[in-house]
Amino acid sequence: MTSRPATVGFDESKPAEVSDWTPPSWDEVVREHADRVYRLAYRLTGNPHDAEDLTQETFIRVFRSLANYRPGTFEGWLHRITTNLFLDMVRRRARLRMEGLPEDTDRLPGGGPEPEEVFSATHLDPTLQAALDELAPEFRAAVVLCDVEGLSYEEIGATLGVKLGTVRSRIHRGRAALRQAIERQRALEGDGTHKEVAVA
Repeated sequence: MTSRPATVGFDESKPAEVSDWTPPSWDEVVREHADRVYRLAYRLTGNPHDAEDLTQETFIRVFRSLANYRPGTFEGWLHRITTNLFLDMVRRRARLRMEGLPEDTDRLPGGGPEPEEVFSATHLDPTLQAALDELAPEFRAAVVLCDVEGLSYEEIGATLGVKLGTVRSRIHRGRAALRQAIERQRALEGDGTHKEVAVA
């Protein structure tokens, strides 16, 4: 089978005319980007079930939108879709809780990687992950994108659709809340022999 690097790898080193760009297939997109999207989804949601759901929703949205995509930073586009769907999911669940409805429905088993593979690829230090889970969703997204995924403030602003000052504020406040949450986690553990968890 002949490879198509221009469609699978999304080579951005040389600009291409839109008419020269052929949208990749579903299989190509998933094969190229599934691990990265799942890793981000897990770090945002903090659990494998929601991460699987978020990953699936992301690729459904991506495939529906591929016809309108213009060659550019494909990974940035994936970050934006994944993060926005995560924030939508949090808001939707908040509304459901306020209405007194069940938060979760029955789930079908996923066909993803084995638990051991998922753990090694996606898990942060347990204290750090537990502290991240305590953050407000907007702060969690900003901190994860900056300190875990390594995006610049400008890239985070484009991903979240907010101004640079808002990005700085969310990261500053998110890091402060994260430090407090880590200290609470350590106090609960209470054995005084904790690993250092770096928070920028």
